[in-house]
Amino acid sequence: MTAIYDMTRRVTMHDVNQDVNYDDMETDMQDFFADSNQPNYDRPQSTIEKLPDKVLRDIFQYLSPKQIISVGQVCRRWRTNSQNPLLWKFVSFRPSYGGIQVNPQCMDFFLQLIGTRFSELRIVELATDLITPNVLHELANKSPKLQYLTLDFSTAMQLHDFTDLQTFPSRLKSLTICLSENIFLEGFLRKVYTFISSVETLHIIGTYEKVEDEEEEVYETVNVFKLKQFLPNLRVVNLWGVPFITDEHVDAISSNCAHLECLCVNYCAKVTGSCLKLVLQRCRKLRTLFLAHTKLDNNIIKSVDWEKTRIEELDIKGTELNAEALISILTRLPHLRWLDASWLENMTDQVLEAWQNSNAMGSLQFLNMDTCDSLNEQALVDMIKRHGHQFHGLCLGGQHKLLEYFWMNMIPQLRNIRVMVMGIAEDCCPKVVAKIHVDQFIDCIAQNCPRLTRLEVRWDDETLRFSDKSSKFIDVLRMKCLMLHSIVLSDGQYYELVRSNFERADRMSVVRTTEMCRTGLLHCSRYFNKLLFN
Repeated sequence: MTAIYDMTRRVTMHDVNQDVNYDDMETDMQDFFADSNQPNYDRPQSTIEKLPDKVLRDIFQYLSPKQIISVGQVCRRWRTNSQNPLLWKFVSFRPSYGGIQVNPQCMDFFLQLIGTRFSELRIVELATDLITPNVLHELANKSPKLQYLTLDFSTAMQLHDFTDLQTFPSRLKSLTICLSENIFLEGFLRKVYTFISSVETLHIIGTYEKVEDEEEEVYETVNVFKLKQFLPNLRVVNLWGVPFITDEHVDAISSNCAHLECLCVNYCAKVTGSCLKLVLQRCRKLRTLFLAHTKLDNNIIKSVDWEKTRIEELDIKGTELNAEALISILTRLPHLRWLDASWLENMTDQVLEAWQNSNAMGSLQFLNMDTCDSLNEQALVDMIKRHGHQFHGLCLGGQHKLLEYFWMNMIPQLRNIRVMVMGIAEDCCPKVVAKIHVDQFIDCIAQNCPRLTRLEVRWDDETLRFSDKSSKFIDVLRMKCLMLHSIVLSDGQYYELVRSNFERADRMSVVRTTEMCRTGLLHCSRYFNKLLFN
């Protein structure tokens, strides 16, 4: 009975957006427990074997593919149910990212499974050794509902022979290509160009994390100029960390994408922004522009007609823009609702003041100014007093000047806040000398921020001061902020105290450490789900 309770509870507590007919399942469960009012000596023993197949499948669909394989080894009945194609809509075959490892000696069996177990497949991720003509042929013919395909070439030493490749999934909405450092994909792509015209989301993931020597030769492993000719319906383009991408490549893609809504070139170190003027003129539907850690040129950025665009989301994190360029951008974007301006040395009080005086901050809802050391407390106080009521997300972590007095006065101004980050990590410099009375913070947040969903407090135990009565304040936070599902704290005594409090209330996954989790605002972007990869 305990096992039944645990599994059915997982179903009822899971996201209601899943394809589950809860009315039918409730009827099945009522039938199963129909005799529960009888005395124990008259009632048949209730076991997991009594659950209908449909309820078993409804439970299994909340398991990962690896877990489904494991439960299929329990008995023949569970094995039969675990092989139902409806349970295999999303499968990853990338072991390095937690996916299923396919034995090369079992390739024939794997090809047979595509036509049986994977007939309802919608999302699949393939590692290099599975990107073969036979596998792609079977997916094209036996998985007609496939819409999201990831091809991971990042570990490739050499490619398979694609001379005989005649078919490829032709109803894709999203295509992700993970590049290798020196494996050229033109021969493969030449075979699939005619099948990918339906793609609306394109991810080309580079090798940014693997680059150690900046002087090392960079190979253009994908012909972007040719690829763009066969993708007229793109709405989201994500060129993440591709070392050879330049403004010419971005300009080429935009020339054939009149419907482009989101462009991301994060960590493309050769992009200077010279393409932006033409891109913004061509792509009138462009709403989201991510330029984090690029080499944006100040003069080029100031020459862009920002006031003529409809940009609502902008990421300029980690760029080297000066104060004049920042003012030029921010004061001419009246529709801006989401901004990541973290790690900007030149984000100063003058920039913030000019931005407010331009009345361009009226639509802003999400603001990340993490580790902008040039900002002073008074400038931030003025901003929050003027615009705090409209903020849904605010990240002001990494700033040693913002201490107890600031936050105790500003939190009441943030009554609509959903995501909030404060404090400075223990390994940051300069070190915070003052003590922070965290109980007052918690009580103030509980009383003023009922919509809060994510909170991160980075101060360590040496900086935080708490008492034996802290549990009472944590109780108030837990009961007042009912939507709160993530609290990130520095590892230590206070973290253990908060975690145990939430665990006693059966909220096991709410409290996390800064070592394992960091809070940001990317999930608040309109295109967050479209930009996900790996």
